Amino acid sequence: MSFSPIVMLQNGSGEGTIGILDQAGDTGTDVAKGSVDVLKIINDFLAEAYRYLISPQFISNVLASILVVILGILAFRILTHGVPRILRWRRHREDILDAEAVSRIKRQDTAITLIRNALRYVVFIVVVLFILSIFIRNPLPATAGATILAAVIGLGAQSFLRDVIAGFSIVFEGQYSVGDFIEVEPTKAAGVVEEFGLRTTKIRALSGEVIFVPNGTMTGVRNYVSGQQSFTVEVQLSDAEAVPKILESLDEAANLYLTPPRLVGKEETNGRVRLRILAGVLPSMAWLVEENLTERIKAAAGEGALASEPLIYKVDQANLRRIRDLIPQEGEQQNQ
Repeated sequence: MSFSPIVMLQNGSGEGTIGILDQAGDTGTDVAKGSVDVLKIINDFLAEAYRYLISPQFISNVLASILVVILGILAFRILTHGVPRILRWRRHREDILDAEAVSRIKRQDTAITLIRNALRYVVFIVVVLFILSIFIRNPLPATAGATILAAVIGLGAQSFLRDVIAGFSIVFEGQYSVGDFIEVEPTKAAGVVEEFGLRTTKIRALSGEVIFVPNGTMTGVRNYVSGQQSFTVEVQLSDAEAVPKILESLDEAANLYLTPPRLVGKEETNGRVRLRILAGVLPSMAWLVEENLTERIKAAAGEGALASEPLIYKVDQANLRRIRDLIPQEGEQQNQ
């Protein structure tokens, strides 16, 4: 015995089927109405945004904001050019530059670069707050919101805050200044400090590369305060005729030295001649004395004239005198 769908519809189940179709039609109608409402909301929003963008109030706010930005740029230029002039106005009176004057000039250059970097942040924040006050008549809620946002970002930007705090520590402790030759640990970056900022230090290497080192990553700094390494080379000769040849060899590649090699002492005892040669090189270029200079001296003298291998002393006389002043003398120790 078989049943057909037509029979089922005729026997009463058709009423339920018709009800389902009616509900589906109502649902489709509701979806269509909802889509129309969403499109209407989007259309109203775009129309309102367009009316605001072409309104005289928005145009005047934009023009005022552009004026604020121009004034901020002008103020930044004036300050960055005026502050260095104020800090440098007495330099032309210093005819003789001793160690203290050089140190003072380096501190001034450090302050100048630090102020320039700080002014970028200050002028930017002031301009942003002015623009907010132009578009938002009551800027206090916006400022409070920006403060909260800055606090949230600050929690996530720990490395940035670490670099800034380390930068202030470097300034207050006077670890180095603009113009100093430093070597940074652990990166081993070495060169002249060209610019000091709140977050990074700009170093120019001897080969010309510019290295930006975040202040917070420095675990140690070696500061060559004098800007050079001084070496004393002692040469023992058994033949005095080799002296002119050695002195002539000192002029070779003299332009690579900060202090070209020169004879500072000569002693003759028991048929032997002892020469003391002074040379100064850029830090990290010690090989110029330890390898190049000594090899040229040995080549000029010859193996038969050398009584022993050249001795190299890496001693700075100024620092040596300072250490001697700090160490109590024998008489003072006895009095104590």
